[in-house]
Amino acid sequence: MNSMLRFSVTVCCRGLGKRCVSSITGESALPGNLRIPSNLVELPRTRRPLPSGCELPLLRRCGADIPIHLSAKQTWLESLRSREDDQLGLVELHPDVFAVPPRVDILHEVEVWQRNFKRISHAKVKCRAEVRGGGRKPWNQKGSGRARQGSIRSPLWRGGGISHGPRGPTSYYYMLPMKVRVIGLKVALSSKLAQDDLRIVDTLEMPTPDPQYLLDLARYRHWGESILIVDVNEELPENLLRATASLKTVNVIPAIGLNVHSMLKHETLVLTLEAVNFLENKLLWHDSRFTPLYPFKLPYIDFP
Repeated sequence: MNSMLRFSVTVCCRGLGKRCVSSITGESALPGNLRIPSNLVELPRTRRPLPSGCELPLLRRCGADIPIHLSAKQTWLESLRSREDDQLGLVELHPDVFAVPPRVDILHEVEVWQRNFKRISHAKVKCRAEVRGGGRKPWNQKGSGRARQGSIRSPLWRGGGISHGPRGPTSYYYMLPMKVRVIGLKVALSSKLAQDDLRIVDTLEMPTPDPQYLLDLARYRHWGESILIVDVNEELPENLLRATASLKTVNVIPAIGLNVHSMLKHETLVLTLEAVNFLENKLLWHDSRFTPLYPFKLPYIDFP
């Protein structure tokens, strides 16, 4: 009994001694099979400090009126001309567009709607009336000792028709209210700004059409693995189009086509100043409108 107690005390002291030595030397106490290799450990993403009390000029103010109980959100204005132009000044963003409460349920609802409202299933199977063969009764109704059957193309038979199968094409079209879709866009923009994944640039002018320049710029500014660039103008700079033509992780879309699915699919959202003005005007207009976007079929009248 004494020998067993002495052995257990020795083992515990050895374990405590190894832990103390590993903590002093900085080594991990985990066994080798549970340690993460050093080449797989990703460095933490540096977060830019918030622009509070900054001496840089305020280059943009909100055009729309801000409610008294809210304050404008500020962020940095960047440029694509060089890597060092990441803090040209400050930009004010409207809180009713870029600082709304995080409604994850509405964000999920809009995402599911966007993926399904254009879906059409073409799956179709043949019923017993469409399967070839089976025109006569396989055997007599009585006297054979077998179960009564009227056709070999019954759903009970192998090779027969399918009962209650898909009879495509089937449309999954449905529409969400416009107010819900607008809130989904606002929540997505606010989430990008809160996670420091929203970047504002003055223009999309680049000094070179080399794709490697854009990749190095994104890596230097910690833009992540995928980038979505949004602008109002239909004619984009030639250097940007040539640089993004061969890149699968960098996409460019117009501001009129910005949607929740594209924002969630990309890690960083890059907006120009014109795109910010366009989004604020459009999304704030939906908050104050009282006329329908589409005419009612019933003789309803608008409120004054």
